[in-house]
Formats: sequence, C-alpha cells, structure tokens
Amino acid sequence: MGETSNEGQHLGDQIDLSQFYQIFFEEAGDNLHQLEQRLLAIDLEQADDETLNAIFRCAHSIKGGSATFGFTDVAELTHQMESLLDRLRRHEIAPTTAMVDVLLESSDALHLLLARHQGKDTPAPDGSSLQTRLRALAQSERAPTLHAARSSSLDAPAAARAGQRVLDIQIGPLQHPTQADGIAELFRDIPGLGELQSLSSESPEQRTLRVLTSTSDADLLDLFTFHVGREQVCISESGAPSEGERGTELAPWDSPAPLPSARSVVRASQATLTEASTLRVSVSKVDQLINLVGELVITQSMLAQKSRQLDAGSNQPLLAGLAELDRNTRDLQEAVLSIRMIPMSAVFNRFPRLLRDLAAQLGKKVELVTHGEATELDKGLIEKITDPLTHLIRNACDHGIETPDERRLQGKPEQGTLTLAASHCGGSILIEVRDDGRGLSRQKLLAKARQRGLQVSDSMSDAEVWNLIFAPGFSTVEEVSDVSGRGVGMDVVMKNISSLDGTVEIESTPGSGMSVKVRLPLTLAIMDGMLLRVGAEVYILPLSNVIESFQASASSISSVAHSAQLVKVRDEFLPVVELERVLQVPHLCPSSGRSILVVVQADGLRVALLVDDLLGQQQVVVKNLETNYRKVAHISAATILGDGKVALILDPSSLVRSLQR
Repeated sequence: MGETSNEGQHLGDQIDLSQFYQIFFEEAGDNLHQLEQRLLAIDLEQADDETLNAIFRCAHSIKGGSATFGFTDVAELTHQMESLLDRLRRHEIAPTTAMVDVLLESSDALHLLLARHQGKDTPAPDGSSLQTRLRALAQSERAPTLHAARSSSLDAPAAARAGQRVLDIQIGPLQHPTQADGIAELFRDIPGLGELQSLSSESPEQRTLRVLTSTSDADLLDLFTFHVGREQVCISESGAPSEGERGTELAPWDSPAPLPSARSVVRASQATLTEASTLRVSVSKVDQLINLVGELVITQSMLAQKSRQLDAGSNQPLLAGLAELDRNTRDLQEAVLSIRMIPMSAVFNRFPRLLRDLAAQLGKKVELVTHGEATELDKGLIEKITDPLTHLIRNACDHGIETPDERRLQGKPEQGTLTLAASHCGGSILIEVRDDGRGLSRQKLLAKARQRGLQVSDSMSDAEVWNLIFAPGFSTVEEVSDVSGRGVGMDVVMKNISSLDGTVEIESTPGSGMSVKVRLPLTLAIMDGMLLRVGAEVYILPLSNVIESFQASASSISSVAHSAQLVKVRDEFLPVVELERVLQVPHLCPSSGRSILVVVQADGLRVALLVDDLLGQQQVVVKNLETNYRKVAHISAATILGDGKVALILDPSSLVRSLQR
C-alpha cells in the first residue's frame, strides 16, 4: 500500500498545471463577459435572485480557478467581489449604483491581471484600492454570524441516527484566509455535500469548520484539495479526541486515497471538455483548413475547365463525377467557412458598457437597443469592424443624442435611443447604427467645409453633404473634449470599412436622428466574382458590387469636360470608367468590340465600367496581394483561375474614389 501511495504522489508531482492555463484563461474570460453583461442588465429597484446568483457564480468560478493555479492577486480580488455578491444574493443588503460601478471596475482590473498572467504587457491595476471599496460596501451593515439555524439542536448521536456525521475539519497552516473560505463555500454551492454549521478562527493561519454530512472523508478531501494541500487538512468526528489520541487524521499518503490536487484538476478539466457542446480550436488551425479548401476549389476549377474539352457522349461517367465533385466542393467550402462565422452578438455585447460610461460622462440618458445579434460574420471581419462601430457609437452619443433638458424642450423623452442592427442582405451583411438625436445640419456642414477650404456648393445632394463628415480632420465641434472634437474618427471609419471591401451610407433627418449603414461581404476568404476581359488581361469584379451589364452603342456615351464620359441609364447619367486607360492595359482588340458596360455600386455611388468582354461568373479564392507582392492601385487582391493563371481582383471603391478626384 505504501508503494502505491508513493507512486501516486510522484505521478501527481509530475503533472504540469501550466498545460491547463489556456483553458482557465478562456473560461475566465467567458465568465467575466457574462458577469459584466448581467451587471449592466441588473434592475437596482428589483434585482431578481437568478441574476444575482448568476453574477455570484461567475466570480466564484474565477476565484476557484485562480486559487488552484496560484494566481493569488486574481483570487484575492474575486474573493472580495464574492463577499459583496454573497450578501446581495442573500438579500442582506440592497444593490446600489456604487456597487455596480465598483464591480465593473473590478471586472476591468481582472481583465488586466489575467492579461499579465498570460505574459502581456498591460498596466497593473490598483487591486488593493478596489478590495478596500468592495470590503466597505460588503460591510455596510453588520454581517450575521455564520451559524446554521438548527446547529444548536444537532448533536453527534442524532446525526448518526440519521445516517450523517458531525465533523470538525481543521485547516492550516494557511498562506491566505481565502483558502478556508473557498472550502466553506463548497458546502453552500454543492447540493448534497452537507451543511456547514460553523466556521471558527483559532489564528490567522488555522481555521476549523464544523459540518453535518454523509459524504465520505475521502470524497471531502478530494474536493478540499482544490484549495489546500492534503497535509493541511485534519478531519475528525465532532467531540472525539484530538490528533494523537483517538481522532482520525487523513494523512497525505497513509491510504489509497485519491490522487493529489493536480490529478483532481485533470479529472475536472476532462469532465468539462467531455460534457461541453462546443470545442475550442485554435484559429490558426481553422485558417489552415480554409486555405486547404481554397486550394481544393482552385483544383476543382481547373478540372472543370479541362472537362469542357471532353466529348460528353464518351466521357459521361467522368463528367458526372466531376459535377458531383463540384457540388461536394461547394458544400465543403460553405461548411468550413461557417466555422469562422461568429454571431454579431460578439461585437454588440461590448457596447452596453461603453455607452453606459460615455452617457454618464456626457450627462446624457441613452438606451441601447440591438437587433439581429444572431447574424453571423467572418471572424476576421468581426475583429476589424469593432473599431469603426465604436467610433460610430461614440459619435452618435456625443453629437447625435441631446441632453435630457434639450430633449424635453423638443418634446422628446429624456432618454435617447441608440439602435444597433445587423441583417443579411444578399451576399453581404448590413450593420446599422441609428439614433433619435438631432441629426446632421446641412448648413452647418457646408459652412464648416468652406471654412476648411473644401470645394462645396449649395447644389450638392444631401448624400454628398453627409459624406463630408468622412473628410480627414473634419469636425463641427467647437470645443475639444475627452470624447471628441479633434476631427479624428469618422475618416478612420471610412478607411477601415473600405479596406474590408465595404461601403458606408448615411441618412439623416434634422431633429429626428441619423442612420449610418455599413455593408460588408460575409467573408474575405472566398467570393463570387465576374470575369472581365480588358485587352489581353482577365480581371475579377466582386459580384456583390455588380448591378447590371449591357452592350452600349458609341452614341450612348457622351464626352464632357476634362475628357470625362457619361452614359445614360434609364434617365440617369452615370460616369464611365474606361478600365483599359485606368489600368494602363495594352489594347489588342478592334475598337468595335469595346462596347460592354458593367454598372457597379460602391461607397453609395454608381459608375459604369467599360470592358472588352464578359467571360462569366466564377467562385474565386482571395489571395492577399499586398502581403505577397505590394499594394497596387485599384486592385484589392488576386486569385488563381482554373487554367492556373493569376487574375487580379478589382477594387470598386478605389475606382469610384479615383473618378471623384
């Protein structure tokens, strides 16, 4: 028996807890996210038990894991949060705005502490100050003595007759008092484990728990070792002689007890992963899988192109197999791309806290309403769209929503409404930021533009005037504040969204509010494109930007000043972009064939592209040109065609901007 115990101890010592750090950090991040969202949604007038218990469980989970892995600073802060939350959920004190504020600040501090434990260079938060504030709020009323209501009426013989035992559990020496508190909380949080009757302190390093339980000593010790070492625990029957007489001390390795705490952690982690309905996979592995599927799409396209040269009668089985391969490849591609798709709630959930703090700073009342949180977008786009949306929300809260006094004078509710909505629209996703504030002032924008030396006129359309806010350094705010006024923000929005092949549209009604609509492709990995021939070159035009195509006669294209050209399309004159000239492609075909126009829309404007021929539609794998070569004007990326040749993907937004210049 002694050999078995020593072998178990040696095995436990060999287990490296650092291999479970990443799991802990991910779960802690999820818990912090849930904690923050529930704190923001809490009703201070009538907080329900479910919300309070859920917030408590989030803090408790973080504290337990951090204590297990030795992250003492995290454990100490969450312990103080837990003490306050415990009194709240027991309705011993009522929640206040000050409590929510300090709990949110503590959540921010925990993010920084966890980042530092992951090796990131983040500033160290003032944990001691937060702990002091948490402790003061938790002790705002006298805390009751921790005794069960019927502890005085229970004795060892009565408990024994009921199949239970009254145990005295001595814990120590302790490095941190929170270790004993964690054990005490096990009896409150685990149904059926037993009842905690009392918790006494003989010294800062020694604590004694009296519990009523039917759980075996071995199972109790297995749970306790998440918080303390086995050598720190002594379990004996209540009223029995102490250690050295007749009491039973569970020594570390006197019997074939469960393995040490490290093995318990392994077992708990394995159980969690087994029961989970999701699987955490590294993003790099998903990207590698998407790249492989992209290569498969290219290979399938090559086979499809070669198959068109085969005789359909004599090669029917082969052609049927290639058609099936085409369907399976497309299904596989859609399934793999869906792995990277993340609901917009991952972005939307970041903004309630931002808006709460910003509204308080500006002295405004703002309600955030969200729609379409389940709408999915590629993870790469999710990460890049967060910053532009943050600018739009800050702009709406600062410039759009009026103060409560102003809103009352205009007959509006004191509380403004800011709406975030997401929806699928064809092959794109539409994200709208809408407010019910003052809207944009056409006269004010034109006056500011003239002051900055921009070429504007009173005949400009509303859409053109609204787009002035995207000019670099443009701001109508007279005084610079911590929130805005430096003219930085909206130009960043346009730049970032354009880099994602997206567009921005603005609608505004003075006195009623403003709407900014952002349209983005669902993914940047694989896209549907239209193949164009310009001279001897083949280009790809994103199909999501194409409105229509038609063959125009030479008389339908009119020349205006500065060699510009216009074409009339259903009573509307559209600018013509001659791709051969813009892209500087040598022309090899007769001029009579250069009469096909493709109408595209980008940045809220429509233009007609003059090309030599349309070669059809094809799904293409997008390859980053700037990373592998260099940035090329009017080109967003590259792809490989079915014949193995490289084709460049046009950037409609860049072509529109060049025409405006």
